[in-house]
Amino acid sequence: MNQNKFAEFIIIARKLNELDIVPLLIGSVGLEIITNMSWQAQDLDIHVPGDRRGWEIEPELVIDNWNDIVKMMKSIGYTLIDLHEHEFEKKDLLVRFGVIDTLPSFAGVNLEDLAIHSYQGVKYYLLNHKQYLSVYESSAKDSYRTDKNNHKDIAKIEFLKRIIKS
Repeated sequence: MNQNKFAEFIIIARKLNELDIVPLLIGSVGLEIITNMSWQAQDLDIHVPGDRRGWEIEPELVIDNWNDIVKMMKSIGYTLIDLHEHEFEKKDLLVRFGVIDTLPSFAGVNLEDLAIHSYQGVKYYLLNHKQYLSVYESSAKDSYRTDKNNHKDIAKIEFLKRIIKS
């Protein structure tokens, strides 16, 4: 597991908790936690509350408390590099924010089924194996993601299917 990225997530999540936001750690870093395997995570993907319409509205309006999140990220050394992608950078680490409220329509993951975790007093959500499988299978249908990450996602899907079967 990539301890450095998880440690950075905890720093960000602690600050989000101070804003009364419980984030969802999604993507490869979250998958590494539940599988105890390295998936060569390249960035941090964090989902927070926002508008279910996602990309259909202006990027400044997609994520709830966006201005507060931008200020918070700047306070811990991040620079907003892509408003449309809600992407920040610090040194060589990219952090992308998404909208947790899109999970039901995107991947059939019910928000009330998300498990809340705590690490060093920091609260965050984490998907389970079946929820991750739903997310990656839905992502595999996205042509942009398929072109960019297809081989990685296929390996994750196959691994998750094996884990769930056993």
